[in-house]
Formats: sequence, C-alpha cells, structure tokens
Amino acid sequence: MSRFIATWFYTGYLRPAPGTWGSLAALPFAWAIYVLGGVWVFALAIVAVFFAGLWATKQETAGQEDHDPSEIVVDEVAGQWIALLPVAYGAGMMGVDVLRLWPGIVSAFVLFRLFDILKPGPIGWADRRGDAMGVMMDDVFAGIAAAIVTIALAALSHGVLMQ
Repeated sequence: MSRFIATWFYTGYLRPAPGTWGSLAALPFAWAIYVLGGVWVFALAIVAVFFAGLWATKQETAGQEDHDPSEIVVDEVAGQWIALLPVAYGAGMMGVDVLRLWPGIVSAFVLFRLFDILKPGPIGWADRRGDAMGVMMDDVFAGIAAAIVTIALAALSHGVLMQ
C-alpha cells in the first residue's frame, strides 16, 4: 500500500520526468474531488494526501540511502493540489465550472513545476532536510508559491486586463 500511495498509483515509474507525470496525474483527481465535494472537501483531501504521503514516503525510504527517489511522486500531488486550491476556491466563489478557469489551472501547473524544479528559498531548504518530511514539505512550499503567483496573475488578469 505504501508504494501504491508513494508512487501515486505507480505513475512515479513513468519516464522521463516522473515528477511532471505525478503532477499531471494529480489533476483529474483534483477535479473529481472538487466536483464531488466542493472546495472544502478538496482542502481536506490536500491534508489527507499530505499525511498519507508522509507515511508512505517514510515507509518507502526506511533504511535506504536515497531519501527522495524519483518514483515517489505523492509529494507532487500534495503540492499540485495546493497550487490549484485558489482556482478551486475562485470557481466555487463565482459559481462556475472549475474547468472554465483553465488559464488558472495551466498557471498553477506550470508555476508549481517551475518552483519544484528550481527550488528557491524555503523550497530548497526543505528539500535539503534529507527525510520524509523534507520530501513532502519542499512540494508544499512550491505549491504555496505557485498558488500565490497564480492568485497574483488572476488579480492582474481580472483587475487590469478586464477594464
């Protein structure tokens, strides 16, 4: 079960770029959770996947030299969902289909991958922890950074470009 969770239904074994595959695999799950339960259930799902991912990562890396093997992508799922949370919230607040906010979904995806790859500031610090919490937290921080920039881009788009 830990491998199933850690590799997010084995998508972590896809090559090249397993982290990108994990982020892509997170998208349909995010959509389904949001459609079935709304933004607050989606937010709870983020918390649940974080703790499930922390447990699975600890299990899969116990006794291994590599603390962050590339096939572990549940951290990307948690981070990607955090990046998507403002888009889901905006869709719920406006009462529109979340897919109508596709520019925000694309922005959240691309920005999350950029922050996760480049690892600036606290994202890199978390990555260097060398434990399961670091594996999860660098993607949490990347998701938060992507969410903030996605919100700023939406504000720019809706505030400035729509006038």
